[in-house]
Amino acid sequence: MKRLTIGILAHVDSGKTTLCEALLYTTGATRKLGRVDHGDAYLDTDAQERERGITIWSKEARLTAGDCELTLLDTPGHVDFSPEAERVLQVLDCAILVINGAEGVQSHTLTLWRLLEKHDVPVFLYINKMDLSGYTKEELMAQLRRHLSEACIDFTPGRDPEERLEDIISSDELLMHFAFSEHGFAEKDIPRAVMGRHCFPCLFGSALRMQGVEELVDAIRTYGEEPEYPAEFAAKVYKVSTDSRGERVTHMKITGGVLNRKDMVMKLRDGETLWSEKVNELRLLSGTKSLPCATAEAGTIVAATGLTQAQAGDGLGAEPDSPACLLEPVLIYRICFPEGTNLHEAARSFRTLSEEEPMLRIHWIEQTRELLCELMGEVQIEVLTRRVKERFGYDITFLPVSIAYRETIAAPVEGVGHYEPLRHYAEVHVLLEPLPAGRGMEFRSALSEDVLDRNWQRLILTHFREKKHLGVLTGSPLTDVRITLIAGKAHLKHTEGGDFRQATYRAIRQGLMQAQSVLLEPWYSFRLTVPQEQIGRALNDLTMMKATFSAPEIIGDTAFITGTAAVRHIRNYQKDLIAYTHGKGMLSTAPSGYRPSGDQDEIVAAIGYDPEADLANTPDSVFCDHGAGFNVKWNEVPQYMHLDSGWRKDGYRPMAQEAAPRPQPKKALSPLEEDAALIKIFEQTYGPIKRNPLIALRSQKRREETVFADAAPKTEYLLVDGYNILFAWEELKKTAETNIDAARAKLADILSNYQGYTGCRLILVFDAYRVKGNAGTVEQYHNICIVYTKEAETADAFIERATYTLAKERRVRVATSDGPEQMIILGNGAERVPAKQFKEEVLAVEKSILSMLGGKKATFSLGALSELVQAQSPAE
Repeated sequence: MKRLTIGILAHVDSGKTTLCEALLYTTGATRKLGRVDHGDAYLDTDAQERERGITIWSKEARLTAGDCELTLLDTPGHVDFSPEAERVLQVLDCAILVINGAEGVQSHTLTLWRLLEKHDVPVFLYINKMDLSGYTKEELMAQLRRHLSEACIDFTPGRDPEERLEDIISSDELLMHFAFSEHGFAEKDIPRAVMGRHCFPCLFGSALRMQGVEELVDAIRTYGEEPEYPAEFAAKVYKVSTDSRGERVTHMKITGGVLNRKDMVMKLRDGETLWSEKVNELRLLSGTKSLPCATAEAGTIVAATGLTQAQAGDGLGAEPDSPACLLEPVLIYRICFPEGTNLHEAARSFRTLSEEEPMLRIHWIEQTRELLCELMGEVQIEVLTRRVKERFGYDITFLPVSIAYRETIAAPVEGVGHYEPLRHYAEVHVLLEPLPAGRGMEFRSALSEDVLDRNWQRLILTHFREKKHLGVLTGSPLTDVRITLIAGKAHLKHTEGGDFRQATYRAIRQGLMQAQSVLLEPWYSFRLTVPQEQIGRALNDLTMMKATFSAPEIIGDTAFITGTAAVRHIRNYQKDLIAYTHGKGMLSTAPSGYRPSGDQDEIVAAIGYDPEADLANTPDSVFCDHGAGFNVKWNEVPQYMHLDSGWRKDGYRPMAQEAAPRPQPKKALSPLEEDAALIKIFEQTYGPIKRNPLIALRSQKRREETVFADAAPKTEYLLVDGYNILFAWEELKKTAETNIDAARAKLADILSNYQGYTGCRLILVFDAYRVKGNAGTVEQYHNICIVYTKEAETADAFIERATYTLAKERRVRVATSDGPEQMIILGNGAERVPAKQFKEEVLAVEKSILSMLGGKKATFSLGALSELVQAQSPAE
């Protein structure tokens, strides 16, 4: 059978859901004709949908018409939920666009048409409510051709086929050229013209009265064609939801091959596997029904469980990701919770919702401890408030904050980021280029792998994508910009993954500081209906709003004005309209994208964003000199940078850079030489050390003689920076990657053995500063002391304070490889033990203990003693 996926789209109150019910009833999929006003529509399954009489979430229905197996996707018609409708478009074979015959082409109709054009979806138009007084068929056809396309063709049954064929050919230049070629154009070629968007069939009727519905089904059967699918598995995710059991459900269309239950599904990018997960169940949904299936073939809409990482818009297998959505939220609100609410837990709940509704963009502002979200309008707020209460139990309110602005740039610019504190190194050069409106963000590399290794380049591209980059005018998200990697440098010894993250973020930010930034603000397309006597007032108001609009269209005593206006001007106009028209006026709006603001300076000044004070998005770089890192302001970075990318404003030559000679690794310093270097750095930074720092440079015997000069020996203390050691020792690091608790326990056991042999007072310190409300704990574990720092206190801070107190009268050693911490330790008069040296000490102690126990001299791994002890019986 021919398998087609069809979406139904419309401006709100055009009779879209009523048409769905009529299609289901006509094809025998349902035995009862449901109605929206009766609250029993087959696809309005949610309580809020039934109460409000509108569609809020997209739904599937399955029906059979002759030799066609159709999957019907009903989409929301209200503008506040239009992003939900846009996500459905990416999986459609064709669409039915419902027009309200009594109102004609409305503002949101134009938005939907633009979306259908963007996603290249073939369209059948059904002009509904023709039983009501309004426009004639001829007037409606004229509107459709004027506002939508000249290729809108009347396909009313009974019309002369030759006349219709002539209209089709004359409406499209390509078809006209084809018709006059040797191939010609005949009735059999109409399906290809329809599926190629060269012809848009228009049918008229009344869904409520079942008029024109069978004709619409016949048109879809006759002119709809199933796409050809590749043999390789591919799928497109268009929706994520949660079922009644709390399971995460991924809705997708199979666009290639087959998908079986228990198959492994992969998400690929640039040939790399980002993740791979197993499908637990496959379901075929239709209204409230859910049928399990074992296999889903190409062209099938299916719901899968078990995929925890898939997001709406993702391409799976060989399918690429969808482009950025055209419709975006335009308003920012602050979410207000009842007093005593755990905000972090609430934020996690909202992030779960944002997976199901990607346009519900959640932002946690740590400095002010606020949760912000981007929304479309008031109806969405009302629906979301009730949904959060029913699902998570929060009584929330929304307070408007601002318009959701965006930023872009007007001309190409190079950005440089350098990150080189002591023993770290990365430099990144990026080219920022403006893109046409609506393209979103694009990322690529133009750098040879001979200059920078592939693994570093892939890491930088990951950092491009992982963050929402902010502009420097208002701190709004960046859009319509291509970011290209044009130069980069790593150090053979000192570069780590996090170094390139810092360098990448700083490079993008430094480029934006130099760029000619442009503030973009959201616009609405609108349709304004006013009594004829109020035309003057309406036109004056629109002129004051700096709106663009067409000449009023007057029908009887009513005037219709269509146009576009900035959201900040027209968003609250409905109240004024109702007041001066005494309730007779009506305003309908729909998102119309972003445009450069005409009042950029005033808006920027009002918001008062300072990009240099935004420390989380700093444009400055860090360079190193004489062993110490220092900050360089963004405008001075080009004077310090280590590379020349070859790019100039007068020409784009990113490949001009020659491969820089790789730095030769420096000769490793001995611990004594490192101590001497650290003392020098400390004194340059903090001034001379008043205690005797040379203790750390003397031999072990001399140190003991100096520290324990009096007759009574004093206790030696050893402080261990837990996480620093844990991730510096490879054996423990591997354990920590899978189970951090097990790694901590293993380290504690190793240190217990070490303390038992050496007799020192050993204190193991772990960071717990991010644990909210934590007052800090001290535990006695066997013969050592374990400290978990309190909230807002790091292990470094605890160790620095402890060394200052203890080192006055005792010998204190600190095991750590943290460079800044080592400087403070030496300044306090304590001795430092690098992680590598400490590991050698621990291994030597364990060898001695094992030798004493069993005379074993064979090689062994770190922690072998603990494992041996645990294997003994209690008696042993």
